[in-house]
Amino acid sequence: MADIDYLTTLAGYVHWRLSGERVTGVGDGSGMFPIDVATGGFDERMLARFDELVAERGYPWRLGALLPSVLPAGEQAGVLTAEGAALLDPTGRLQAGIPLAPPEGDAGTGMVATNSVARRTANVSAGTSIFAMVVLEGPLSQQHEEIDLVTTPAGDLVGMAHCNNGTIDLSAWVSLFGEVAAALGADVDTNTLFETLYRAAQGGDADGGGMLAYNYLAGEHVVGLEAGRPLFVRTPESRFTLANFMRTHLFASLGALRVGMDVLLRDEGVQLDSMFAHGGLFKTKGVAQGFLAAAMDTPVSVGDLAGEGGAWGMALLAQYLRVGEGSLAEWLAAEVFAGADVVTLDPAPSDVEGFDRFMGRYRAGLPVERAAIDLLG
Repeated sequence: MADIDYLTTLAGYVHWRLSGERVTGVGDGSGMFPIDVATGGFDERMLARFDELVAERGYPWRLGALLPSVLPAGEQAGVLTAEGAALLDPTGRLQAGIPLAPPEGDAGTGMVATNSVARRTANVSAGTSIFAMVVLEGPLSQQHEEIDLVTTPAGDLVGMAHCNNGTIDLSAWVSLFGEVAAALGADVDTNTLFETLYRAAQGGDADGGGMLAYNYLAGEHVVGLEAGRPLFVRTPESRFTLANFMRTHLFASLGALRVGMDVLLRDEGVQLDSMFAHGGLFKTKGVAQGFLAAAMDTPVSVGDLAGEGGAWGMALLAQYLRVGEGSLAEWLAAEVFAGADVVTLDPAPSDVEGFDRFMGRYRAGLPVERAAIDLLG
């Protein structure tokens, strides 16, 4: 610990190698240490508190000196050096001197790629894990273990609900049905299999027929579980149909996220104008999108905005560096995403009520998951 010279992120390290500058974007930096949104830099009070807590260990540094400088989107973060150019292009054709934007990681670039940097907007990414990032209008009333506080690349406060378990268990059930089809001699390609089973869920009872599932292959901190045991549970009265089975597992993929988002939307009263969803869960048009709208009781948009992912988001931040005027949110809305091809679904009242009933079972059944963790090795 005494020999530490510099702390940074992966994006910050790459930027340092290319520019020689020890800087990072404010969004990326917010994942390292809390940001004071009033100043746009690391929270000086918390830095001082950290130094107090480790003072007895006699380290020859203070934390603030080890961290990179943080810059908001639109500010230049150095230029490409000759050494950096040689790393990217050993042929020597790439020239030094190119202005560089503040580096951001996948959270910040994802917000940009989904046009979710304005206050009261949110984006949800659903894949191996699932998370939602909500751009807040102000600080939360209290600390919540379920919520990470980060910032947009422009420095606005973001509440992030991140869940370890996403679509892996759901995909495993779809694969099992594929094995059944193959055993019966049917040749069904993967895309058709997913779309057929997902669409079947739309014909299920609003609450999934009284059944319950947990998709926890790993621990899930938002519900206080350090390990996971995938479970499917039904009672003799449950309506055990294919439609309800698939609906229950699609609901389960959103269950932990709903727990985290309840902290923001219900406990803290955070308001949302829009939510953009992306990731493999939403590939079958309208199905998981509609269920997410019901789970969050808010309109959800899906489109091709994030098709190129974080790389495109970083390219937009680099382009914004050249623009030099207007806020990042205003520029994205007016110059990049105006007229974008997106589909927005409003929550259906019956689905909202059904998802709420499912969540009642979900919360009540958590001791069953706890017992499975404790009793099954």
